[in-house]
Amino acid sequence: MSEDIEIINQNTRIEKIKNFFSSNYKKLIGSLALILFVLFSYFGYQEYKKNLKLGVAEIYNQIVLKEITVENTDDIEQLVKIIEEKDPIYSALSLYYILENDLVNDQNKINNFFDLVIKSQKEKEIENLIIYKKAMYNAEIISENDLLDILNPILKSESVWKAHALLLMADYFEHNNNLIKSKDFLKEITNSESVNNEIKTEAERRLKRKFGD
Repeated sequence: MSEDIEIINQNTRIEKIKNFFSSNYKKLIGSLALILFVLFSYFGYQEYKKNLKLGVAEIYNQIVLKEITVENTDDIEQLVKIIEEKDPIYSALSLYYILENDLVNDQNKINNFFDLVIKSQKEKEIENLIIYKKAMYNAEIISENDLLDILNPILKSESVWKAHALLLMADYFEHNNNLIKSKDFLKEITNSESVNNEIKTEAERRLKRKFGD
């Protein structure tokens, strides 16, 4: 008797499952199709990004193997396009190549390139390094407030580049004969517990040499 009941219960469950699939056939097919579409789209996009990166790398390598000047406008345009691709590695390398070879002399354009490269970074400390490099590029030609605006993301953080930014500000004020502010930035370096020892030693040396502290 119990075996008959078990068989009936099993047949009932099977019938319910059949009815469920029959009633929801279109929904299940639709859900499956959606899942497959998402998976194919994801892996397709990853493959596209991989191929795009390889293409960017190839173009960059072809350009830097040559000695180019401001006359090589096509190559410079290619480097600018790489920057605009916002690739974390090759956008930064392209900007550095432009700077090292003086291929673009427009300060506004260079600063726009810096902003694109900064936004392309995924690693915070690499982003801070490029912000620091942007500050170095501008240090001799902008005002105190503008330089501080550039460096503020670093100065307000505990970045490994903070000490470098403080030293740059000390150099900036010394160059502009504002020794009081220069001293303040040097003291901030020496009072910090997380500063690179080499930079702290340099700050202490300058304080003794210039201010007798």
